Amino acid sequence: MSERIWTAGLVIIGDEILSGRTQDKNVAQIAIWLNVQGIRLSEVRVVPDVQERIIEAVDAVRTRYDYCFTTGGIGPTHDDITVDAIAAALGVPVVIHPEARAVLERYYETRGGLTEARLRMARVPEGADLIPNRMSGAPGIRVGNIFIMAGVPHITAGMLDALTGTLEGGKPVVSGTIGCWVAESEVADILRATEKAHEGVAIGSYPFFREGRVGANFVVRATDDAVVAACLADLTAQLEATGREVTQGGI
Repeated sequence: MSERIWTAGLVIIGDEILSGRTQDKNVAQIAIWLNVQGIRLSEVRVVPDVQERIIEAVDAVRTRYDYCFTTGGIGPTHDDITVDAIAAALGVPVVIHPEARAVLERYYETRGGLTEARLRMARVPEGADLIPNRMSGAPGIRVGNIFIMAGVPHITAGMLDALTGTLEGGKPVVSGTIGCWVAESEVADILRATEKAHEGVAIGSYPFFREGRVGANFVVRATDDAVVAACLADLTAQLEATGREVTQGGI
């Protein structure tokens, strides 16, 4: 029986990302964090601050993968509509979470008090739990297999830290890299055959142009160090057999 592979999708929410005003940094940190949890990030969608588009994306991701993560749109302003959209997607009302309200009251006690705008950050889909936020008080939200997080990268990182070890997953993916001064098209057959010969392995090819010539780095991924090592050794031997020099660790 093949090993269970746990998967996740990510929905990035915000007009500022699509306009280019803000550059997303969450994909990389979430992907890396998920891998450590033994979960593979399988899809990323970027959608505007439009409720119908958020509902459509979240519904697709939450039903296709084990986990759905969202970033952005949970602040105090009128265009922060992620909670409303996800509640609509789940068919539940939006409520004020009493623990979230208490957290915000404590946080803003010496910062001007809990205004109506700030209270928006205590709104959750009914039945949701909270994800602690040690950075700015306003918590993230967990409802079913959906994890609703802030869009600010350092706040997202803190929420991920709070979730560490709480999600069920499989074995983390491990990898190894070799590099070669060769056009990837010239060794495509070798890559394909080597991947096929090593069960559970995926080989990624990443071409580049440097020093006036073409090359490529080949990354071997699997859930077992020994499998990765065996595949790298096989691929190295096959490339060297064609007269090419291989650089361990990549170029």
